[in-house]
Amino acid sequence: MRGLNEESANDQVGEKCYWRWSKQDFFPEESFKSWGSYRSALRQTCFRLKDRIRSRSDDVTEVGELRKRSENDMKRCLNWWDLTWFGFGSVIGAGIFVLTGQEAHKHAGPAIVLSYVASGVSAMLSVFCYTEFAVEIPVAGGSFAYLRIELGDFAAFITAGNILLESIVGTAAVARAWTSYFTSLLNRPSNSLRIHTSLQDGYNLLDPIAVAVLAIAATIAMISTRQASSINWIASAINTVVILFVIIAGFIHADTSNLTPFMPFGAKGVFQAAAIVYFAYGGFDNIATMAEETKNPSKDIPIGLLGSMSIIMVIYCLMALALSMLQKYTEIDENAAYSVAFQSVGMKWAKYLVALGALKGMTTVLLVGALGQARYTTHIARAHMIPPWFALVHPKTGTPIYATLLITISSALIAFFSSLDVLASLLSVSTLFIFMMMAVALLVRRYYVRDKTPQQNLLKLVAFLLIIVASSMGTSAYWGLNPNGWIGYCVTIPLWFLGTLGIYKFLPQQRTPKVWGVPLVPWLPSLSIATNLFLMGSLGSEAFVRFGICTVVMLLYYLFIGVHATYDMAHQPQQPEAKLQQADIEDDGKSKTPVANVSLP
Repeated sequence: MRGLNEESANDQVGEKCYWRWSKQDFFPEESFKSWGSYRSALRQTCFRLKDRIRSRSDDVTEVGELRKRSENDMKRCLNWWDLTWFGFGSVIGAGIFVLTGQEAHKHAGPAIVLSYVASGVSAMLSVFCYTEFAVEIPVAGGSFAYLRIELGDFAAFITAGNILLESIVGTAAVARAWTSYFTSLLNRPSNSLRIHTSLQDGYNLLDPIAVAVLAIAATIAMISTRQASSINWIASAINTVVILFVIIAGFIHADTSNLTPFMPFGAKGVFQAAAIVYFAYGGFDNIATMAEETKNPSKDIPIGLLGSMSIIMVIYCLMALALSMLQKYTEIDENAAYSVAFQSVGMKWAKYLVALGALKGMTTVLLVGALGQARYTTHIARAHMIPPWFALVHPKTGTPIYATLLITISSALIAFFSSLDVLASLLSVSTLFIFMMMAVALLVRRYYVRDKTPQQNLLKLVAFLLIIVASSMGTSAYWGLNPNGWIGYCVTIPLWFLGTLGIYKFLPQQRTPKVWGVPLVPWLPSLSIATNLFLMGSLGSEAFVRFGICTVVMLLYYLFIGVHATYDMAHQPQQPEAKLQQADIEDDGKSKTPVANVSLP
C-alpha cells in the first residue's frame, strides 16, 4: 500500500482535505449546533418521528443527490465476470465449511442437505427481489436505499440497523471460523491458537488471529476495488477446485450407511438447521451494493447475482451430502468438519487441502464483505442516519475508507471475544428480517406509485400485505408450538393464499420493470415473505432475545440522534452540502426535476 504521505497531495476535495474529523464532519445538522438546539430538537421528537415515518425518498434522490454527499464518485470498474466471482467469493466460506458440520451434528443429521435446499429456495426468492431493485436503482445502498424509497425513512432505519448488525456480526463470525481452520491446517486443536480466559462461556476464548485477518482484508478493500476483484476471482477459482475435490472425493469414499437415520431430529431439526445455515447464503446481497461501481448494471447484475447463486445452491447441497456420507453425524467435528471427515476415511493429507481451500474461501468472504458492507455503510451515512463522515469516498482510491474502518474495527472487537455459535443465530435473525422486508418492498414498488395509485387501492394493498405477513407469522408460530400438528395450517396457509390472490386479482400493477423484473408477481415475493418468516420462527428463543436487545438499542439511537439528523436534512436544503447539490444538478443529467424547497435526504 502506498504511504499516506505520498497520497496526501491527492487527498484534496476542492478546498477540503479527505483526512479530517471535525464536529462539522460528524454532526453538521442544525439540531446539533449547540446544546440549546439539541434540547429544542428533542422537544419536537414526536412531530419529527411522524414526519420521518411518512417520508419517502425516490429513485433520482438515491442514485443522484445522495451519491454526491460522498464528495467523490466510486470508480465504475466492474462487469458481469467480476460480479459472478464476487458472488462465489462472498458466499462460499464459513457457512458451508463450518455451519454444515455444526448443524448436521446438533440439529439435522444427514438431512442437512434438505436444510440447504429449504434455505436455498428462500435465498433464491430474495435474490430475485434484490436483482430487480439493483437493476432499477444502481446505488451502493442496496436494501437500505430500496426500502427508503418504498417503505420510508423509519423502516429503512430499522433495516439499516440490521444491515450494520449483520455486517459486523457476520464478519466477526467468519474471522473466528478462519482461525479454526488455520489451526486444522497446522494439525493443532481448534482452540489452541486462542487465548483462554476465565470469562463467561462463549466469550472466554480470545482470538487475535481473527483480528489480524480482518485488518488485512480491510486494507486490500481500501486500496482499490479493481485490485480486490482480481484477488477475489483468483482465490475463488482456486477454492472452486478444492470444492470439486471435496465433492468428488466425498462421493468416492461415501458410506451410505452413514445416512441412516436420515432425519434423527425430525422435521423440526431440519428447519431449525435451515434457519442457521441461511447464513451461508447471506453474502449475495453484497453484490447489489456494487451496482454503483458496475459498468452496465442492467446487464451485469442479473448475470452476476442469479448465475452465481444458482450454481452455489447446487454446490452447497452436494457438499452437505458428501459430508453426511463421509462420516456419521454424531462423529462430525463441529469446528472443522470436512478436514476431520477426510481424516476419518484415511485421507489424512486431504484435510490439509480442505483446510487450505476453506481458508481461501473464508478469506474471500472477508474481502468481498469488506467491500460490500462498507458500501452499505456509506449510503446509510449519506442519508445522515449515521454521521456523514463515514460517507466520504477517497479521491484517489475511489473507496469509502472511513466506512470500511467502522465495520472492520467493530467486527474485530466482537471477533476477539465471541464464539461462532453465539454469532450465527443472531446473524440469521437479522438476515432473514432484512430479506423479508425486501419482499414486502418489492410488492409495494409494483403495486403503489405516489400520486398515481388511488387511495382505495393503497388500502387494499396494505390489507392484503397484513394478511400475508400475519398468516406467515401464524404458520411459523404454529410450527414452533406444535411441529407434528396440522390443524393450524388449515387456517394459516389458506389465509396466505387468499392474501396473495387478492393482490393478484384486485390490484393492477402500477409499475413495470424497465429491464429485468421478478417473475410471477405477487406469488414469488409473497412466498419469500412466508419462507423468511417461517425460518425466523425456527430459531431458538435466545436469538430473538439478542435481536430484541439490539433493536431496542437501535431505536434509542434513532430517537436521540437519527430522527433529528434526517429531519434536518429533509427540511433544510441549503446546508453545507449546497455546493454538492449544485454539482449534482450540473453533472447528473438524469434528474430533470427541479430541487424543491423541501427535499428528502
